[in-house]
Amino acid sequence: MRLLFYLLLAWGLAATSTNSTQARALLLANEQAQNTLTVVPPAALSNIQRLLLDTVASAGLRSLQWYNQRATRAFYTQRHYAPAWSAGQQLNEAGEVALALLRKAEDYGLQADNYHMPALQALTKALAQPADSARARAQSARLDVLLTDGLLRFVLHLRRGQLRELTPSPLEEADSAFVPAAWVANALAGPDFAAELLRCQPQQREYQELQQALVRWRKRPTKPQDSVRIRRAQQLALTLERWRWQAIPDTNYVLVNLPAYALEVVERDSVLQTHRLVIGKPESPTPTLSSRLKVFTLTPEWRVPYSIATEEILPKLRDNPRYAARHNYSIYNAKGELIDPKKVDWWDVRKKKFNYTIRQNPGPGNALGSVIFRFRNPYEVFLHATYDTRDFKRPYRALGHGCMRMENPMSLVSYLMRDDSVQTKLPTEAELAAAPVPRRITLERAMPLHVRYATCAVVAGQLRFYADVYNKDEELRQQLFGSLKAF
Repeated sequence: MRLLFYLLLAWGLAATSTNSTQARALLLANEQAQNTLTVVPPAALSNIQRLLLDTVASAGLRSLQWYNQRATRAFYTQRHYAPAWSAGQQLNEAGEVALALLRKAEDYGLQADNYHMPALQALTKALAQPADSARARAQSARLDVLLTDGLLRFVLHLRRGQLRELTPSPLEEADSAFVPAAWVANALAGPDFAAELLRCQPQQREYQELQQALVRWRKRPTKPQDSVRIRRAQQLALTLERWRWQAIPDTNYVLVNLPAYALEVVERDSVLQTHRLVIGKPESPTPTLSSRLKVFTLTPEWRVPYSIATEEILPKLRDNPRYAARHNYSIYNAKGELIDPKKVDWWDVRKKKFNYTIRQNPGPGNALGSVIFRFRNPYEVFLHATYDTRDFKRPYRALGHGCMRMENPMSLVSYLMRDDSVQTKLPTEAELAAAPVPRRITLERAMPLHVRYATCAVVAGQLRFYADVYNKDEELRQQLFGSLKAF
């Protein structure tokens, strides 16, 4: 066993000169700790080592409730078990900052009790009282280790969210998973520990502005019985949770916020354009997704989806076959041949055996309007214009089948084509209506598109709350808080 201890010591010294990344070093340290440390003689262990191994019973060193003992062990193995947050029997400067961050976890939409805060406060108070040196050293070790364990969970939740801590954030590349122990170690070595640590959060404007809005909201005086104010705070917190799940790694992008019925063009933290939207109805909701805008078609033809053809158009054809001509529809049979709808007995056509294809010709009245933006997604939803703009004036605009209808689409077209070397003078919507010939355009550079669900946001410096149009908030609220009093 003594030989193994010296081998471990030699390995630890060698680890300081390795050229591998911090994350890989910590992972290797953890594996080495798992394989060898459990046989080191008890007499050779420090208080921190005993706590990490959790195999030695001694006065004042009882079993701890770990969030991630393996990651905490890796953190200290890399440090050769030197305390990180304490000097003697008191917290050092970094320790005070770390404890303050956990104490203010609610400012980030989290809950301090999930990061050992009751135990940390009790230990801090106990260390301020006179005690024999052995007991004080044991308590100091417990404080240091618990603070690390809580901090590692804290940064993981800031990065990925509380409910999806095992799912990589969109900010993480496939070959560079987030390693909390490495992140905390690097932050500790930096010039500004708190700033370095908090960079694990999404850096996009929507998240950062909302997090600061939550801080300001929490500073307002709130009576214990003020359930509305508490629910709003929870709404801010659960929206931050969603942003962690679906963080945006891009600098320039098009953002759709479904509850706001709005599309924004964002460039380096500035909103250049805002467009009103009509989104899917609750029974056919528009999904959240990430894709890229690369192709669009001016004055497109609309190929009517099977569900709309059978559920909405077929009953109208039964009532009057001239409905097709009045709405500029062309109908094709199973062989792809254009047919005269007046020669079909539509009452003999069944929804489950609808062997026809319906297309709406380009031009005024076309459901897709003057332009459609097609993008890769598994839901077959798109972003398009419309010639009927009356719905944009409604306050409630969850009226569609799942696709997104936008107001003033040609402004977005102009922005997307701003850097194209082959850009030509774009026609106006009136010109497109007068000469409705489909024209497909492929951009030289794709634009990231992100569709998200945020029931609160900071718009032009003002905090706004939106109706939970798809009723998604309550279930998430229960998962995170359980009750109003939990936050």
